[in-house]
Amino acid sequence: MQSENLNDLATAQLAAAAQSAHGRSAHGLTGGHDHTLRQILMALTAGSALAEHESPGEATLQVITGTIRLTAGDQSWQGSAGDHLVIPPLRHDVTAIEDAAFLLTVAVGTR
Repeated sequence: MQSENLNDLATAQLAAAAQSAHGRSAHGLTGGHDHTLRQILMALTAGSALAEHESPGEATLQVITGTIRLTAGDQSWQGSAGDHLVIPPLRHDVTAIEDAAFLLTVAVGTR
């Protein structure tokens, strides 16, 4: 059994993001016994963003720390620590309002 503390990972990834020229960092986690889930803990420094991109299929986002904004089409969602969102199946972007870390979970092979 593998166990990782998301708060500790978030702290480490935020430190790495602060050192990155792009203000972001990511750490892949093992997801699911048959690899049907992909989980990535991502960190963005305030003002940094993941540019608009296609939806990866069925996916959720859980904010671990900080505040982010996800924009998809004409809809926008702002989330902070503890908030959870089902990512819509649209092109979208994510921007950090303040230093933030979030867990992205993607169901592999659903698109």
